[in-house]
Amino acid sequence: MSQKSPSYGGQAVIEGVMFGGKHINVTAVRRKNQEITFLEVPRSEKSWVVKLRKIPLLRGLVSIIDASARGSKHLNYSAEAYAEDETETEELAKQKKHKEKEEGWGLGMILGVAVMGILSFIFGKVIFTLVPVFVEDFLFRDAFDNYVLHNLIEGAIKLVLLLVYLWAISQTPVIKRLFQYHGAEHKVISAFEAGDELTVENVQKHSRLHYRCGSSFMMLTIVLGVIIYSVVPWETLVERIVQRLILLPLVIGVSFEVLKGTNAVRELPVLRYLGYPGLWLQLLTTKEPKDDQVEVSIASFNRMRELDAEIEAKGYQQSSVTGGILDPAKG
Repeated sequence: MSQKSPSYGGQAVIEGVMFGGKHINVTAVRRKNQEITFLEVPRSEKSWVVKLRKIPLLRGLVSIIDASARGSKHLNYSAEAYAEDETETEELAKQKKHKEKEEGWGLGMILGVAVMGILSFIFGKVIFTLVPVFVEDFLFRDAFDNYVLHNLIEGAIKLVLLLVYLWAISQTPVIKRLFQYHGAEHKVISAFEAGDELTVENVQKHSRLHYRCGSSFMMLTIVLGVIIYSVVPWETLVERIVQRLILLPLVIGVSFEVLKGTNAVRELPVLRYLGYPGLWLQLLTTKEPKDDQVEVSIASFNRMRELDAEIEAKGYQQSSVTGGILDPAKG
């Protein structure tokens, strides 16, 4: 592939996949009747957001918050489609179509979903940051005085909690299929980046693991968090909590930059190993997809590329791909 090729990313949703393009985000969902339906949402970014995306460290936080906001809309669409298929109630479908016809994706609805996505991300990140602090303090408060060692144990507890959480949710049928679609999304991106024709057979040959993934980002925040938190000493539990909250944006920003760096050097013989811990975590957050799931992922990607080309043909200004660098399949 040419170096000028866009660096696409996406996100697994319930029974489908979302891909972010230059001008539009597209979600494809497999319905119960085997039909594939689409949600197509044009990308519109404020000039100040575009400027923030160019600032190192800060662009990571901006990108992740933006991805959470945009992703929530697509997750909501897939959840509604799944619920509608499960109920198999014609009246529900009629009411939904009538409501969408009258209201559509109005500004209020878009803002509401975006705000909920951002708040969910912030709340989850804060909880995941502070719970290990309380657990470590409860278990090892009086065991020793070395704050760096406390930080290391806190990081280990955070990693264990993450692994247990991911393993537990992966046992449920819905999340297992979500992780399969996550794998399908990675395979399509890898096939595209390799220059392969996007057929089910070709896509299935590629790995379900990918360097540029939200799962790798989660691993990086744990490892780099231990290092960054150890730079600033603390003495009391209150100081420790305040320090974590203040430094959390920095941890996110640094982790984002390192993630971009590991993806850039993944072809180098030695440096490629820097991304391996994130790939190992993806063994939990992705599963091998079935052919029909890969078909949905291909349909979403092709539709996104098709609409991007149509928009550019109409004379829209060329813009770089800024969304989807992370695909929180939550990651």
